[in-house]
Amino acid sequence: MQRELIREGLLFTLAASYEEDPHVFVTLSRQTIDSSLAREVVAELRNDGYVEEQVRGVIRLTPSGYELHKNKPLPYTYRNLGQGRASSAPALSRFVFENR
Repeated sequence: MQRELIREGLLFTLAASYEEDPHVFVTLSRQTIDSSLAREVVAELRNDGYVEEQVRGVIRLTPSGYELHKNKPLPYTYRNLGQGRASSAPALSRFVFENR
């Protein structure tokens, strides 16, 4: 479940950045780079051709990654595991990325 939350949060935030300028790379937060699970998710997305990584922790969505995200239902809210409260995708992006 947490893997899917990280994956969807990355795709959601990267898609917003892609819509502003598809050529801009974004920098992952130190907390995200230090997470082995987040690094695995980024590696899977990169290996599937959905994300391009300039250097470790500096990524952008590829056109195929944008199409993947665009064709999926919007993730309106994410549930915190065991917390019972919802957090929005923009709140997740503050965790995932340093600068937006």
